[in-house]
Amino acid sequence: MRRGISIVLTAALMAAYAVPAAAYLKFGVQVTSGNVTLKWKGTVRYFVSDTGVTGVSPAALQSTAARAFSSWEAVPTASIAYQFGGMTSALPGADDGRSTLGFLQEPELDRVLASTSFLIDLSTGELLESDIFFNSVFPWSVAPSGEPGRYDLESIAVHEIGHLSGLGHSALGESELGEGGRRRVLATGTVMFPIAFAAGTTAGRALRADDIAGISDLYPDGKYGEDTGSISGRVTKNGQGVFGAHIVAFNPATGALVGNFSLDELGRFSIAGLTPGLHVVRVEPVDDADLESFFESESPADIDFRAAYHDRLVGVPRGGDSGAIEIKVAGK
Repeated sequence: MRRGISIVLTAALMAAYAVPAAAYLKFGVQVTSGNVTLKWKGTVRYFVSDTGVTGVSPAALQSTAARAFSSWEAVPTASIAYQFGGMTSALPGADDGRSTLGFLQEPELDRVLASTSFLIDLSTGELLESDIFFNSVFPWSVAPSGEPGRYDLESIAVHEIGHLSGLGHSALGESELGEGGRRRVLATGTVMFPIAFAAGTTAGRALRADDIAGISDLYPDGKYGEDTGSISGRVTKNGQGVFGAHIVAFNPATGALVGNFSLDELGRFSIAGLTPGLHVVRVEPVDDADLESFFESESPADIDFRAAYHDRLVGVPRGGDSGAIEIKVAGK
C-alpha cells in the first residue's frame, strides 16, 4: 500500500499518473497489471473529526460535509454512494483505514486551503482510504449565504470530495494573475477548477455539467451510456499530435460545457457524458492555471498554440460517438 498526496486548490496536483479518460482527467497509479484508474469499490465510508475551528463547530463540520457528499451522490447518472461512519478524535492523514475529514493547522502551506490524500492498494489500484484536511490558518464559514472574508467550507468540501472520489482537476475556467503571482478566478464552468473561488462566495457548492460528466464516467449507472454520447478525435499542429491540449464541447441548446485533454503523442481525445445534439468544439492551451495542476511536472504538454474551433458543429448521437474529428491548431 502507498499513500499518495494530492495538494489541491494550489498550483500543485501530485497524482500518480494522468489517465486518459472519457470526459475527465482521473487519478491513476502504476500497479503490477499496468496503469489503472483509482476508484472505490462499493460505498465510501467516511468519518468527521470532532475538532472545530472559529466559526465552524464539529457539528457544523459534519453537516456541511454531509451536504457536500450529497451533492455528488445525487447525480442521477452516477452510482457512487457515501456513508457517514461517525465522529472521531482522529485527525486526517493517519493511515488508520478510515477516511477522515477535519481541520489541521498548516501555516507553512500558505496557499493551500485544503488537501486530499489517498491510501492505495498497489496490487489492484483500489482506493482504501482518502483523508481531507482543511487548513485552519484560513478563516472558514458555514453561513448559508457565505461571509465576507471567509472561505465557504461547503464549496471547498465539494471540490475535495471530487478528488476523494477519484477525479482530477478540470480546466474549465478563466483566471488572471494578481499580486505575488497568485491567480484570481474570473469565471468557471466546474467546481473542479484548481484555483479556489474567492473568500465570501458560495459559487462552488453546485455541480456543473463537467463535474456531472466526470463522476458519471468514473462511476456510471446503468443508463449513463445509453442516454449520453461522446465526441472523439485528434488535435494536431503541423501534422503532429498535440499532447495536453484542452478540448471543450459546448451545447448551444443547453449551455452545458464539458471538457477533456489530449493525453497521448497522437493528440487523441474523447469527451463523454454529452447530451445528444449539436455541439461547438473548441481547443485551447492549458494556460489559465499552472500545468502541474493537471499533469506531472515532466509531462510534455504543449501550450504553444492558439485556440481554435472545429470548422463545423459536431453531432452527438444518443448512446454513440460522433466519429473521429480533427482539429488543427497553429503555433502562437
